[in-house]
Amino acid sequence: MSTKPVSHKFSPFITALGITMLFSITSLTNLKAQTMKVKNIVLVHGAFADGSGWKGVYDILTKKGYNVTAVQNPLSSLEDDVATTNITLDQQDGPTILVGHSWGGEVITQAGVHSKVVGLVYVAAFQPDLGESAFTWISSMPPAPENGIGPDGKGYFYFSKEKYHAGFCGDLPKDVADFMYASQGSFAAKAFSTPVTAAAWRNKPTWGIVALGDRSILPEIEEKMYTRSNTKITKLNGSHCVFISHPDEVCKVIIEAAENALKN
Repeated sequence: MSTKPVSHKFSPFITALGITMLFSITSLTNLKAQTMKVKNIVLVHGAFADGSGWKGVYDILTKKGYNVTAVQNPLSSLEDDVATTNITLDQQDGPTILVGHSWGGEVITQAGVHSKVVGLVYVAAFQPDLGESAFTWISSMPPAPENGIGPDGKGYFYFSKEKYHAGFCGDLPKDVADFMYASQGSFAAKAFSTPVTAAAWRNKPTWGIVALGDRSILPEIEEKMYTRSNTKITKLNGSHCVFISHPDEVCKVIIEAAENALKN
């Protein structure tokens, strides 16, 4: 008995339908990737400052629809600052960009392993690797003459009054610098030399801002750290407090991270 050949008269239609469906699925996937914008931003301040320094950045980002939270770190130890940052991260309702300035860079390096963190932004910040600390990097080159960081003999570091303006925030008005000096927090010396036990930048997309006029962390040090980690680098003409003096430019980097972190 002969076998009747199977008819393929619908094959062209089926093939065309399959191609159309595949194209639609691919298009929807690409569209989803393009529209997956992170809405949560957590800002972590550094030493000799506090969370209020992020006010300009906060204003810009919230007006653009972002949910922004500024952490108020105790600056008592790396562990305490990471724990405080994690409490804030726990409160976020979804994917989050974690931003750190100065000492805050070491904090986000360790806290950034939190499951809600999808991207990191370093703003004139330390970016140590496993076993390294902020001290590892700041001591890797002779300090700038304007750097006024020093111990008080009681286990804390402060930025000296005579060097605070030029060494910390040289592109801000003197009256602003005077207030910042008067309100600086005490920074535990032990925190400065405590090495990180996790390095989130190894596994998560990372952006970094080099402040070309930085006299607290030399820009050469910032660039070396960011280059080593394959961080996407933006260079800005600003002081160590570039996030206060140039909030628009800093926000552009944070927004870039928010718009691209989930595409990686």
